[in-house]
Amino acid sequence: MSGNGKKVADIAFKASRTIDWDGMASMLVSSEARKEFANLRRAFDEVNQELQTKFSQEPQPVDWEYYRKGIGSRLVDMYKEAYDSIEIPKFVDTVTPEYKPKFDQLLVELKEAEGASLKESERLEKEIAEVQELKRTFSTMTADEYFAKHPELRKKFDDEIRNDYWGY
Repeated sequence: MSGNGKKVADIAFKASRTIDWDGMASMLVSSEARKEFANLRRAFDEVNQELQTKFSQEPQPVDWEYYRKGIGSRLVDMYKEAYDSIEIPKFVDTVTPEYKPKFDQLLVELKEAEGASLKESERLEKEIAEVQELKRTFSTMTADEYFAKHPELRKKFDDEIRNDYWGY
């Protein structure tokens, strides 16, 4: 096996150890996202397993002397010469330079989306806390206390009363 294949297998193995699959899975909220994530992980594991089994092992060297004893040196020498003349082409990566800028752009967009998501998450958590507080105090709250927290509603109701609009 060529050294490049072994390097690819080693890199894939190391990458699989550094991926926080459980951390990513804990961020998913919908069942469809969990299903797609499971498909992604299964595909990654299959490719990684194939890389580990096919490309991580060096081939056994050919024992030419064993074959010379059984077949004869002339035929074995001919096969050995043909075997030694085989050149395995080196892998040339032409895909990474093409997709690296696109991937980097996606990472930038991902960071922006993550920031927006965190801001929205904070806003929603504050809103949830406000609603829970309102729920806790609602049964004993007066209209003045409620309007003190929501002055825009007081203005709206005052305008409706002033304009003699009673909702029908």
